[in-house]
Amino acid sequence: MSLHDSSILFDGLVVSRWSPQVFADMKKGGLTAANCTCCVWENMRDTLLNIAAWYKRYAEHPDLLMPVHSVADIRRAKELGRVGIVLGFQNTSAIEDRLDLLPLFRRLGVGFIQLTYNTQNLVGAGCWEENDSGLSGFGREVVGEMNRLGMVVDLSHVGARTAEDAISVSQKPCTYSHVCPRGLFDHPRNKTDDQLRRVVDRGGFVGVATYPPFMKQGKDATLDDCVSMFEYMIDVCGEGNVGIGTDFTQGYGEEFFDWLRHDKGYARRMVPQRGSAPMVKGLETLADYPNLTRAFEKRGWSEARITGVLGENWLGYLARVWGG
Repeated sequence: MSLHDSSILFDGLVVSRWSPQVFADMKKGGLTAANCTCCVWENMRDTLLNIAAWYKRYAEHPDLLMPVHSVADIRRAKELGRVGIVLGFQNTSAIEDRLDLLPLFRRLGVGFIQLTYNTQNLVGAGCWEENDSGLSGFGREVVGEMNRLGMVVDLSHVGARTAEDAISVSQKPCTYSHVCPRGLFDHPRNKTDDQLRRVVDRGGFVGVATYPPFMKQGKDATLDDCVSMFEYMIDVCGEGNVGIGTDFTQGYGEEFFDWLRHDKGYARRMVPQRGSAPMVKGLETLADYPNLTRAFEKRGWSEARITGVLGENWLGYLARVWGG
């Protein structure tokens, strides 16, 4: 058995167009579990419908998928040869203005919540918002309740001031689940070295996005470029504080990306880029995770570093937030 096959592989963000082909590729790629988006701009009702669709998928594909609520569930998914699904929000829009919805969503399997998606909401400001007003009073309540429930406070698309406020207020460590370093490419979605160090200094975690729009090489990005980016992140954050957060968008076309890049999905354009996002060469589908592991091995990484980055580092962090 190869190192890839024997390792737990956790992906901090997959937002692909869910289909039997995507699920088959997840399993073929050796994915143990992932934070899978069920809310970007959706409101409560639409998010609940998305979650209901996931429960239908669990029933239709019991040989491929299983819901995940804990670290023990992730290890069980590995034993059973299934892909564990952690439901995640990329926005707090799903709770609208109701703090009391958070316990309900936690019971349904939502383990990650990103406070904002690119723009302003009731909680705080996104990274594309012109004026970052910081975490609101309601936002502080949301973070506190997420702490109580054991939900990951995700700051990937969050504005710098709002993220700093959240890190300061949160009683449990926060994460950047899918980001690239601004030290390698100056992009509004990328995080500075100081921001990265700040989150890990408070016990937090960083998932590295293999997402060409956030990389200097753009559409020409290769696996070697990804490995160099992981090494940069390890130098900044420490080996045990870094994992994978691909931001995989397999199966989606231009219409989906156009929706993502507009405020609330329909209003003013927040992100200037247009068209679909390219894939890293050699990492075109979710079945290609083994290529990333081989690239780590080719670079001369130790077995401990590889198994840590593939998933064990994530599981250590999740245990601190989710508890037993």
